[in-house]
Amino acid sequence: MFPNAFSTPTPEIDISGKSVLIIEDYHAMRSIFRDIMRGCGADVRKITMVASGSEAIASLNKSQYDIVLCDYYLGSGRNGQQVLAEARIRGLITLDCIWIMVSADKTADTVMGAAEHQPDAYLLKPIAEASLSLRLAKIIKKKQVVKDVFQAMEQLDYPKAISLCDERMAADKTHVTDLLRTKCDLLLKSGELERAKELLEKILLERDFPWAKVCLAKILFKNKAFEAAKTLLEKTIAVSPSFLEAHDLLAEMLQAMGDLEGANSVLEQAVKLSPNSVNRQKILGEVSIKMGRLEEAERAFQKCVSLGENSILKSEGVYLSLAKVYSAKENPDEALKVLGKLNKSFDMDAIRLKVKAVEGMIYHESGNNKKAKLIAEELGECLGKDDVDHDSERSLEMARLFMVTGNTKSAITLLRCEVKNNPESKVLLDEVNEIFVAAGMGEEGAKLVEVSRQEAMEMMNRGVLLVSKKQYKEAIDAMRSAHKAMPTNVRVLLNLAYVLIAYLQKNTSEPELVKEARDSLLAANTRSPGESRFVRLMGALNKLSPPV
Repeated sequence: MFPNAFSTPTPEIDISGKSVLIIEDYHAMRSIFRDIMRGCGADVRKITMVASGSEAIASLNKSQYDIVLCDYYLGSGRNGQQVLAEARIRGLITLDCIWIMVSADKTADTVMGAAEHQPDAYLLKPIAEASLSLRLAKIIKKKQVVKDVFQAMEQLDYPKAISLCDERMAADKTHVTDLLRTKCDLLLKSGELERAKELLEKILLERDFPWAKVCLAKILFKNKAFEAAKTLLEKTIAVSPSFLEAHDLLAEMLQAMGDLEGANSVLEQAVKLSPNSVNRQKILGEVSIKMGRLEEAERAFQKCVSLGENSILKSEGVYLSLAKVYSAKENPDEALKVLGKLNKSFDMDAIRLKVKAVEGMIYHESGNNKKAKLIAEELGECLGKDDVDHDSERSLEMARLFMVTGNTKSAITLLRCEVKNNPESKVLLDEVNEIFVAAGMGEEGAKLVEVSRQEAMEMMNRGVLLVSKKQYKEAIDAMRSAHKAMPTNVRVLLNLAYVLIAYLQKNTSEPELVKEARDSLLAANTRSPGESRFVRLMGALNKLSPPV
């Protein structure tokens, strides 16, 4: 059914018009790379050279580059892997930018770590001009095939991108596998799980692609077919042990099934294969805490802190988790030292309350209840202030401290707010219930959680009900009120966009309402990617007012 994608000779491609960024800490090697790129056809006037990760980020901030040639090791500061991760996360490079990682290091840790961030190529030094030229030509040819697909993806027009994949597959038999993988990813992002499942099953009848099995497992997981997904992932790992996405998904699913021992085992195996992933070490630490394995948690979080030092993936949450581990090990001095390092490493305005709440719990657990209560009182004065953005993790940390210091009323206020913002999140609801149980309020807490859930559901759906009665302005007012009360509730964000679009379809386009609808949809997609309603609503909005 699907043509085989055999390599065919690739014609030379002119890169004289393409901008190039060379990232290399050694001056002599920068010059060599420049000469190699010039030999490949690059215009020397379009080549920019930088000597460090920080210079690279500054340069990427100023300009868009077509080709980036980046050494893995860049001296002190960010390494090449961290530069690529930051460029991707911050949107400093487009999907059609070619990123080639270069290194003299053949060790598995480096190769696997770099591969996880998916550069277009990973080349070992010394680099020959002929081999680089051939590699560039193949990558450029491949990117040209999906250029229109990438543009549609960047505009979040997934239906158009899927249609373009089908068109390209009919016309280009060489890149069918890449196009199929892109199409499957797009169907998942669009929430079209049944279409994706059918396509993946057809693909797997012909070829045993690990990525296809993992995509299918994601769908089974979403449909709560845990055992089938687990079996498929275990088979994938047995055949393709270095396909780390399978390890990560299996660990996530085992946690959802309550099998922490199994999740821990899978993560440890993955960490041995690729120990330099900040996120994987973080998850391993979190699982270890749940299992009461404090030594293992400490090692994982310490590794996280070390790996994240120069990375955009550096997280205050890791420092807070490490501090909690030390507190649980009855070492409050070390816990407070970690918080001190955190204070020096992050913008404290954004996380000050969260850090204070954890600090208060450390004092409480070490028996200094007077200090804990003083901190709780200080935090209590901040409740309800408009300049404090909503943050679920911070609210839960504060609620824990309020509970143990006797401010039950404030704790309940925060917990009810969290339930309303996340009424369909089992993970968060379980965490809220655990806080109530720890405070000896299990039964009362369960009732409060259910009442808050019902209130949220009522507010979430009121606007949609009013639209069905053609009361558009009342519907917008109702959903704006719901959004103010529940700013991070995904269903509220989607419903607000829905009522705005319904109004705009009946009335003259109003730019401020178009912007409000688009902002709501993007916020919903950030919090919960892969919602089918997001795709439908964004499509309807784009018909009314195409994105610029």
